[in-house]
Amino acid sequence: MDKKHAAIVKHPVVARDLTILRNKDTNTADFRLAMGRIATILAYFALKDLPLKETDITTPVTSAKGYQIDTEILIVPILRAGLSLVDALLNFIPDATVGHLGMYRDEITHKPVDYYSNIPSGLDDAMVLLVDPMLATGGSADDAIAFLKKKGAKNIRFICLICAPEGLQRISTKYPDVSVITASVDEKLNDDAFIVPGLGDAGDRYFGTT
Repeated sequence: MDKKHAAIVKHPVVARDLTILRNKDTNTADFRLAMGRIATILAYFALKDLPLKETDITTPVTSAKGYQIDTEILIVPILRAGLSLVDALLNFIPDATVGHLGMYRDEITHKPVDYYSNIPSGLDDAMVLLVDPMLATGGSADDAIAFLKKKGAKNIRFICLICAPEGLQRISTKYPDVSVITASVDEKLNDDAFIVPGLGDAGDRYFGTT
């Protein structure tokens, strides 16, 4: 898979923290801290071209021109692992709306199973930030993007920590209008559909349920 189909965020802190996340000996507390730091950097890149509108303000000294974000923003974590990336985005956009999509991976078929959704209406003009730490087979992301498009979403960005080439190929081919922002495109999927070298199950490691 040509990596040009993803916006791969290169940064020394990302490289350091990906190493922490990949290390099987990293404890839950350090895993969460590293996840938060990378999520903050990914959020910065995902939001760097937000549209702005001018506004008039008064400083303690004089009047001045200021700026406000000129679009509605909806953050949609794919439950449960996607919750680990939400706070970083809310730090940038504290008034964003947060929806939820619940999916889990069937351990036999490796396909996503939907079990919950809570998405507001009126997505036509919003920027939708779909978040999940892993893009493996692309099944969950595919289902989530299709669901959001049926709800009316036209501007979707998918933010994840790491991708497998197979999942990235699936999403970029089926949804060329969806931007993928990630910290790494890894080597491949193994026979159990886990990313190699990957970091294991991001949700279990973040929530301490391994």
